[in-house]
Amino acid sequence: MAERTAPIDEYTRRDLAFLDRTKPVLLMGATGPAVIVIHEVYGFTPTLARFCRWICDAGFRVYAPVLFGSADTSNPERMQLGRVLGLCVSREFYLFAAGKSSPVVEWLKALARFAHKECGGPGVGVIGMCLTGNFALAMAVEPVVLAPVVAQPGLPSHKPAALDVTASDLAAVRKRIKEEGFVVRGYRFDGDKFCRAPRFDTLRQELGNGFVGRTLPDSAGNPTGRKPPHSVFTTELIDAAGQPTRASVDEVIAFFRERLRAPAGSAP
Repeated sequence: MAERTAPIDEYTRRDLAFLDRTKPVLLMGATGPAVIVIHEVYGFTPTLARFCRWICDAGFRVYAPVLFGSADTSNPERMQLGRVLGLCVSREFYLFAAGKSSPVVEWLKALARFAHKECGGPGVGVIGMCLTGNFALAMAVEPVVLAPVVAQPGLPSHKPAALDVTASDLAAVRKRIKEEGFVVRGYRFDGDKFCRAPRFDTLRQELGNGFVGRTLPDSAGNPTGRKPPHSVFTTELIDAAGQPTRASVDEVIAFFRERLRAPAGSAP
């Protein structure tokens, strides 16, 4: 597993205001195309910091918005009842609504435009995880978003086949797939109870060849993590050569490089 504490001094915190809301964003890297990494329900954690470091080392500038929790790696990598209850009543997140994009996605799209303006290049990459998994899909209606990745998208929580994305957003993404050769990548574990197979089936049905989904066997999850495994890129990742979770990181980095035309960075 990753270290349970991680240095935060390698990040620069900026409090960015869009649409009358201000949120902290942790930045890593000075150059390269922008990649937005959106944290899970745990908040910004040591294993997410590790993932961001790999993306940065590969030649990208990472923008990690902190949507809730502390803007450092002190957030515990476990479910917290108080946080879940807070999200249930939040006006920025729709935990149970199918066919709707959470309002916070508009703030994230503004962040994508800002990051692209700062970093230049053809566009930005984005990855959402768990609670925020399909935020990356909803953000794909923004023209600057060129490389979206949905990791174990968990919403809406009570409808395994549904998506927390509006029909109009899905139509816009399908249009990009048809006209631009646009691609959305997705990752999940086979036995995941929060992101079940029907959700990926729906993504394939809605996006056709524009969705490239990868389902990892549960045996690929870190044995010290949750059972069945859930978080492909953080708590259940095994950081060792030949491991499917670590290979998935390399796939995502290759996807960002291809779509954002980034030069090869150092080996993550």
